[in-house]
Amino acid sequence: MMYLAKSRILIEVSERDKMSKTITFTNKVVVITGAGGVLCGYMAKEFAKAGAKVALLDLNQEAAQTFADEIVAEGGIAKAYKANVLSKENLEEVHQAVLEDLGPTDILVNGAGGNNPKATTDNEFHELDLPSETKTFFELDEAGISFVFNLNYLGTLLPTQVFAQDMVGREGANIINISSMNAFTPLTKIPAYSGAKAAISNFTQWLAVHFSKVGIRCNAIAPGFLVTNQNRSLLFTEDGQPTARAEKILNNTPMGRFGEASELIGGLFFLADEKSSSFVNGVVLPIDGGFAAYSGV
Repeated sequence: MMYLAKSRILIEVSERDKMSKTITFTNKVVVITGAGGVLCGYMAKEFAKAGAKVALLDLNQEAAQTFADEIVAEGGIAKAYKANVLSKENLEEVHQAVLEDLGPTDILVNGAGGNNPKATTDNEFHELDLPSETKTFFELDEAGISFVFNLNYLGTLLPTQVFAQDMVGREGANIINISSMNAFTPLTKIPAYSGAKAAISNFTQWLAVHFSKVGIRCNAIAPGFLVTNQNRSLLFTEDGQPTARAEKILNNTPMGRFGEASELIGGLFFLADEKSSSFVNGVVLPIDGGFAAYSGV
Protein backbone atom coordinates (compact mmCIF):
# COMPACT_ATOMS: atom_id res chain seq x y z
CA MET A 1 0.00 0.00 0.00
CA MET A 2 1.36 3.43 -0.83
CA TYR A 3 0.31 6.97 -0.10
CA LEU A 4 0.47 9.89 -2.51
CA ALA A 5 0.33 13.41 -1.08
CA LYS A 6 -0.69 16.35 -3.24
CA SER A 7 -2.26 19.67 -2.21
CA ARG A 8 -2.55 18.35 1.36
CA ILE A 9 -4.80 15.50 0.19
CA LEU A 10 -3.85 11.95 1.02
CA ILE A 11 -4.98 9.37 -1.49
CA GLU A 12 -4.82 5.80 -0.34
CA VAL A 13 -4.22 3.35 -3.14
CA SER A 14 -4.39 -0.39 -2.72
CA GLU A 15 -4.55 -3.25 -5.17
CA ARG A 16 -8.01 -4.16 -3.90
CA ASP A 17 -9.40 -0.66 -4.47
CA LYS A 18 -7.94 -0.03 -7.90
CA MET A 19 -10.64 0.32 -10.53
CA SER A 20 -10.80 -2.59 -12.92
CA LYS A 21 -10.26 -1.70 -16.55
CA THR A 22 -13.23 -3.87 -17.46
CA ILE A 23 -16.68 -2.97 -16.16
CA THR A 24 -18.91 -5.96 -15.55
CA PHE A 25 -22.51 -6.37 -14.43
CA THR A 26 -22.45 -10.07 -13.64
CA ASN A 27 -25.84 -11.27 -12.35
CA LYS A 28 -27.20 -7.72 -12.23
CA VAL A 29 -30.76 -7.37 -13.50
CA VAL A 30 -30.97 -4.49 -15.97
CA VAL A 31 -34.38 -3.26 -17.13
CA ILE A 32 -34.40 -1.15 -20.30
CA THR A 33 -37.49 0.58 -21.64
CA GLY A 34 -37.68 1.44 -25.33
CA ALA A 35 -35.49 -1.59 -25.94
CA GLY A 36 -37.02 -2.29 -29.34
CA GLY A 37 -35.30 0.80 -30.72
CA VAL A 38 -31.86 0.90 -32.30
CA LEU A 39 -30.05 2.67 -29.47
CA CYS A 40 -31.64 0.97 -26.48
CA GLY A 41 -31.51 -2.41 -28.20
CA TYR A 42 -27.79 -1.89 -28.62
CA MET A 43 -27.48 -0.93 -24.95
CA ALA A 44 -29.27 -4.14 -24.00
CA LYS A 45 -26.82 -6.22 -26.01
CA GLU A 46 -23.83 -4.51 -24.42
CA PHE A 47 -25.17 -4.96 -20.88
CA ALA A 48 -25.70 -8.65 -21.64
CA LYS A 49 -22.13 -8.99 -22.93
CA ALA A 50 -21.01 -7.52 -19.60
CA GLY A 51 -22.82 -10.29 -17.72
CA ALA A 52 -26.17 -8.68 -16.91
CA LYS A 53 -29.56 -10.34 -17.09
CA VAL A 54 -31.51 -7.97 -19.31
CA ALA A 55 -35.24 -7.28 -19.49
CA LEU A 56 -36.09 -5.58 -22.79
CA LEU A 57 -39.34 -3.61 -22.53
CA ASP A 58 -41.09 -2.10 -25.53
CA LEU A 59 -44.59 -1.50 -26.82
CA ASN A 60 -43.35 -3.28 -29.95
CA GLN A 61 -42.51 -6.62 -28.37
CA GLU A 62 -41.47 -8.09 -31.70
CA ALA A 63 -38.71 -5.49 -32.08
CA ALA A 64 -37.50 -6.09 -28.52
CA GLN A 65 -37.66 -9.85 -29.08
CA THR A 66 -35.28 -9.53 -32.03
CA PHE A 67 -32.62 -8.04 -29.76
CA ALA A 68 -33.37 -10.55 -26.99
CA ASP A 69 -32.94 -13.43 -29.45
CA GLU A 70 -29.58 -12.04 -30.55
CA ILE A 71 -28.45 -11.81 -26.93
CA VAL A 72 -29.50 -15.38 -26.16
CA ALA A 73 -27.85 -16.64 -29.36
CA GLU A 74 -24.58 -15.14 -28.13
CA GLY A 75 -24.90 -16.89 -24.76
CA GLY A 76 -26.45 -14.05 -22.79
CA ILE A 77 -29.55 -13.88 -20.62
CA ALA A 78 -32.41 -11.73 -21.86
CA LYS A 79 -36.17 -11.67 -22.15
CA ALA A 80 -38.47 -9.33 -24.06
CA TYR A 81 -41.71 -7.95 -22.62
CA LYS A 82 -44.55 -6.01 -24.19
CA ALA A 83 -44.75 -2.88 -22.08
CA ASN A 84 -46.63 0.40 -22.25
CA VAL A 85 -44.65 3.01 -20.33
CA LEU A 86 -47.79 5.16 -20.09
CA SER A 87 -49.77 2.48 -18.22
CA LYS A 88 -48.77 1.92 -14.61
CA GLU A 89 -51.08 -1.09 -14.43
CA ASN A 90 -49.33 -2.73 -17.37
CA LEU A 91 -45.90 -1.87 -15.98
CA GLU A 92 -46.78 -3.50 -12.66
CA GLU A 93 -47.75 -6.68 -14.52
CA VAL A 94 -44.47 -6.61 -16.43
CA HIS A 95 -42.61 -5.96 -13.19
CA GLN A 96 -44.03 -9.13 -11.66
CA ALA A 97 -43.03 -11.10 -14.74
CA VAL A 98 -39.47 -9.72 -14.59
CA LEU A 99 -39.25 -10.61 -10.89
CA GLU A 100 -40.27 -14.19 -11.66
CA ASP A 101 -38.05 -14.55 -14.73
CA LEU A 102 -34.90 -12.63 -13.79
CA GLY A 103 -35.18 -11.27 -10.25
CA PRO A 104 -35.37 -7.79 -8.69
CA THR A 105 -34.13 -4.79 -10.67
CA ASP A 106 -30.64 -3.46 -10.01
CA ILE A 107 -30.38 -0.95 -12.87
CA LEU A 108 -33.18 0.82 -14.74
CA VAL A 109 -32.49 2.53 -18.05
CA ASN A 110 -35.41 4.77 -19.01
CA GLY A 111 -34.94 4.72 -22.76
CA ALA A 112 -38.51 5.08 -24.02
CA GLY A 113 -39.20 8.42 -25.67
CA GLY A 114 -39.61 10.18 -28.97
CA ASN A 115 -41.16 12.99 -30.95
CA ASN A 116 -44.31 13.30 -33.06
CA PRO A 117 -44.77 15.09 -36.41
CA LYS A 118 -47.93 16.74 -35.05
CA ALA A 119 -45.77 18.53 -32.47
CA THR A 120 -43.18 19.69 -35.02
CA THR A 121 -43.30 22.95 -36.98
CA ASP A 122 -42.40 23.15 -40.66
CA ASN A 123 -40.48 26.39 -40.19
CA GLU A 124 -37.50 27.21 -37.99
CA PHE A 125 -38.46 30.89 -37.72
CA HIS A 126 -41.87 32.51 -37.87
CA GLU A 127 -41.81 35.05 -40.67
CA LEU A 128 -44.21 37.21 -42.59
CA ASP A 129 -45.71 35.88 -45.81
CA LEU A 130 -45.10 32.19 -45.15
CA PRO A 131 -46.79 29.83 -47.62
CA SER A 132 -50.35 29.08 -46.55
CA GLU A 133 -49.67 25.34 -46.19
CA THR A 134 -46.88 25.92 -43.64
CA LYS A 135 -47.50 24.25 -40.28
CA THR A 136 -46.42 26.96 -37.88
CA PHE A 137 -46.33 27.11 -34.10
CA PHE A 138 -49.95 28.23 -34.16
CA GLU A 139 -51.06 25.05 -35.92
CA LEU A 140 -49.33 22.55 -33.64
CA ASP A 141 -51.71 19.84 -32.54
CA GLU A 142 -52.60 19.76 -28.85
CA ALA A 143 -52.91 15.97 -28.82
CA GLY A 144 -49.53 15.64 -30.50
CA ILE A 145 -47.90 17.92 -27.92
CA SER A 146 -49.49 15.98 -25.07
CA PHE A 147 -48.32 12.70 -26.57
CA VAL A 148 -44.70 13.90 -26.71
CA PHE A 149 -44.74 15.20 -23.15
CA ASN A 150 -46.40 12.08 -21.83
CA LEU A 151 -44.16 9.65 -23.70
CA ASN A 152 -40.94 11.31 -22.58
CA TYR A 153 -41.78 12.50 -19.07
CA LEU A 154 -44.50 10.18 -17.79
CA GLY A 155 -42.81 7.39 -19.77
CA THR A 156 -39.82 7.90 -17.47
CA LEU A 157 -41.64 8.64 -14.22
CA LEU A 158 -44.01 5.65 -14.28
CA PRO A 159 -41.38 2.94 -14.93
CA THR A 160 -39.30 4.51 -12.16
CA GLN A 161 -42.24 4.33 -9.75
CA VAL A 162 -42.67 0.65 -10.51
CA PHE A 163 -39.15 -0.75 -10.88
CA ALA A 164 -37.28 1.45 -8.38
CA GLN A 165 -39.22 -0.24 -5.59
CA ASP A 166 -36.84 -3.18 -6.01
CA MET A 167 -33.83 -0.92 -5.56
CA VAL A 168 -34.48 0.58 -2.15
CA GLY A 169 -31.62 -0.46 0.11
CA ARG A 170 -29.92 -2.56 -2.59
CA GLU A 171 -26.20 -1.97 -3.05
CA GLY A 172 -25.28 -0.62 -6.47
CA ALA A 173 -28.84 0.19 -7.51
CA ASN A 174 -29.20 3.07 -9.92
CA ILE A 175 -31.33 4.71 -12.57
CA ILE A 176 -30.11 6.05 -15.91
CA ASN A 177 -32.39 8.44 -17.78
CA ILE A 178 -32.00 9.54 -21.39
CA SER A 179 -31.90 13.29 -21.78
CA SER A 180 -30.91 15.15 -24.96
CA MET A 181 -28.98 18.05 -26.42
CA ASN A 182 -32.40 19.74 -26.51
CA ALA A 183 -32.31 19.91 -22.73
CA PHE A 184 -29.28 22.22 -22.91
CA THR A 185 -30.36 24.36 -25.87
CA PRO A 186 -33.70 23.76 -27.59
CA LEU A 187 -33.57 22.94 -31.26
CA THR A 188 -35.84 24.71 -33.69
CA LYS A 189 -39.06 23.03 -34.89
CA ILE A 190 -39.52 20.68 -31.92
CA PRO A 191 -40.73 22.68 -28.89
CA ALA A 192 -42.57 19.82 -27.21
CA TYR A 193 -39.68 17.38 -27.44
CA SER A 194 -37.20 20.02 -26.27
CA GLY A 195 -39.35 20.91 -23.28
CA ALA A 196 -39.94 17.26 -22.41
CA LYS A 197 -36.24 16.44 -22.44
CA ALA A 198 -35.47 19.48 -20.29
CA ALA A 199 -37.99 18.04 -17.86
CA ILE A 200 -36.07 14.74 -17.89
CA SER A 201 -32.85 16.48 -16.86
CA ASN A 202 -34.71 18.24 -14.05
CA PHE A 203 -36.39 14.99 -12.97
CA THR A 204 -33.01 13.24 -12.95
CA GLN A 205 -31.71 15.73 -10.41
CA TRP A 206 -34.90 15.47 -8.37
CA LEU A 207 -34.66 11.68 -8.21
CA ALA A 208 -30.96 11.85 -7.28
CA VAL A 209 -31.82 13.92 -4.23
CA HIS A 210 -35.02 12.06 -3.34
CA PHE A 211 -33.42 8.60 -3.33
CA SER A 212 -30.03 9.63 -1.93
CA LYS A 213 -30.76 8.25 1.56
CA VAL A 214 -31.76 4.77 0.36
CA GLY A 215 -28.77 3.99 -1.84
CA ILE A 216 -30.22 4.69 -5.28
CA ARG A 217 -28.21 6.92 -7.59
CA CYS A 218 -29.82 8.61 -10.59
CA ASN A 219 -27.98 10.11 -13.54
CA ALA A 220 -28.64 10.69 -17.23
CA ILE A 221 -26.83 10.67 -20.52
CA ALA A 222 -27.56 13.36 -23.11
CA PRO A 223 -26.73 11.92 -26.52
CA GLY A 224 -25.71 14.22 -29.31
CA PHE A 225 -26.83 13.51 -32.82
CA LEU A 226 -26.99 9.88 -33.83
CA VAL A 227 -29.00 8.59 -36.76
CA THR A 228 -32.04 6.64 -35.58
CA ASN A 229 -35.42 5.66 -37.01
CA GLN A 230 -36.89 8.59 -35.08
CA ASN A 231 -34.83 11.32 -36.76
CA ARG A 232 -33.80 9.76 -40.07
CA SER A 233 -36.38 11.67 -42.10
CA LEU A 234 -35.18 14.97 -40.58
CA LEU A 235 -31.54 14.26 -41.38
CA PHE A 236 -31.65 12.61 -44.80
CA THR A 237 -33.66 12.94 -47.97
CA GLU A 238 -35.34 9.94 -49.57
CA ASP A 239 -32.27 9.38 -51.75
CA GLY A 240 -29.97 9.38 -48.70
CA GLN A 241 -28.49 12.86 -48.99
CA PRO A 242 -28.03 15.03 -45.87
CA THR A 243 -30.80 17.59 -45.42
CA ALA A 244 -30.09 21.25 -44.76
CA ARG A 245 -30.87 20.53 -41.09
CA ALA A 246 -28.28 17.74 -41.02
CA GLU A 247 -25.70 20.09 -42.48
CA LYS A 248 -26.42 22.60 -39.72
CA ILE A 249 -25.97 19.92 -37.07
CA LEU A 250 -22.68 18.75 -38.52
CA ASN A 251 -21.41 22.32 -38.84
CA ASN A 252 -22.15 22.85 -35.14
CA THR A 253 -20.61 19.58 -33.99
CA PRO A 254 -16.87 20.25 -33.61
CA MET A 255 -16.04 16.61 -34.37
CA GLY A 256 -17.88 17.05 -37.68
CA ARG A 257 -19.88 13.81 -37.75
CA PHE A 258 -22.84 11.97 -36.29
CA GLY A 259 -22.24 9.71 -33.32
CA GLU A 260 -22.48 5.93 -33.26
CA ALA A 261 -24.51 3.87 -30.82
CA SER A 262 -21.31 2.25 -29.57
CA GLU A 263 -20.05 5.65 -28.43
CA LEU A 264 -22.79 5.91 -25.81
CA ILE A 265 -21.71 2.78 -23.99
CA GLY A 266 -18.63 4.13 -22.20
CA GLY A 267 -20.61 6.90 -20.52
CA LEU A 268 -23.57 4.62 -19.85
CA PHE A 269 -21.43 1.95 -18.21
CA PHE A 270 -19.48 4.51 -16.20
CA LEU A 271 -22.67 5.89 -14.67
CA ALA A 272 -24.21 2.45 -14.12
CA ASP A 273 -21.16 0.90 -12.45
CA GLU A 274 -21.02 1.37 -8.69
CA LYS A 275 -17.23 1.05 -8.51
CA SER A 276 -16.65 3.64 -11.22
CA SER A 277 -19.16 6.29 -10.15
CA SER A 278 -20.29 5.61 -6.59
CA PHE A 279 -20.15 9.35 -5.76
CA VAL A 280 -21.67 10.53 -9.04
CA ASN A 281 -25.32 11.48 -8.56
CA GLY A 282 -27.65 13.88 -10.36
CA VAL A 283 -25.39 14.33 -13.38
CA VAL A 284 -26.49 14.79 -16.99
CA LEU A 285 -23.56 13.63 -19.13
CA PRO A 286 -23.34 14.99 -22.70
CA ILE A 287 -22.07 12.50 -25.27
CA ASP A 288 -22.20 14.83 -28.20
CA GLY A 289 -18.95 15.34 -30.09
CA GLY A 290 -18.66 18.80 -28.52
CA PHE A 291 -22.05 20.13 -29.73
CA ALA A 292 -23.06 21.56 -26.34
CA ALA A 293 -19.69 23.28 -25.92
CA TYR A 294 -19.62 25.05 -29.30
CA SER A 295 -20.95 28.59 -29.65
CA GLY A 296 -20.88 28.48 -33.44
CA VAL A 297 -18.02 30.96 -33.74
